[in-house]
Amino acid sequence: MSKRRIFDDQRYVHFITFSCFGNRRCLDHDDAKKRVLGTLNHELTRHNEVCVGFVIMPDHVHCLIWFQELGKLSVFMRDWKRSSSRSIKLFIQHQSQYAGTFAKEDPIWQKRYYSFEIESEYKIEEKLNYMHMNPVRKGLVNSITEWAWSSARHYELSKSVGVPISWPKI
Repeated sequence: MSKRRIFDDQRYVHFITFSCFGNRRCLDHDDAKKRVLGTLNHELTRHNEVCVGFVIMPDHVHCLIWFQELGKLSVFMRDWKRSSSRSIKLFIQHQSQYAGTFAKEDPIWQKRYYSFEIESEYKIEEKLNYMHMNPVRKGLVNSITEWAWSSARHYELSKSVGVPISWPKI
């Protein structure tokens, strides 16, 4: 088996995807999604990084992040997944309808995440459209701006989406 390579040696925008353990719907509840968004905001501030866009789905997350320094992707993802996992587990423990559906020892996230490195504005826009259409394709909403858990409202309506959204300096 070949070792997975993470390309973090140039100033790319990273299109990141990570999923809930066992493809469970750990993020069905809005409070769980709030925790993922809150920890993203915290880690962006702490690491001084730029979020270009995101979508939080019931069983996975997509995010476009631009790192101002090289070599930050793995540390950022470790911190974001770790802090969001702890926060979601605390939430699950206190919600009787969810507490019985997840074993305490099970992780929230799959071990790996996937990063696609983007070098052009065209590809950034393509990935933003893909992410923003995800809730529509899954039948969760009729329009991209109806899904509260994405950056679509920022781009389409100039509304706040819980984290600062900026365009990268490619």
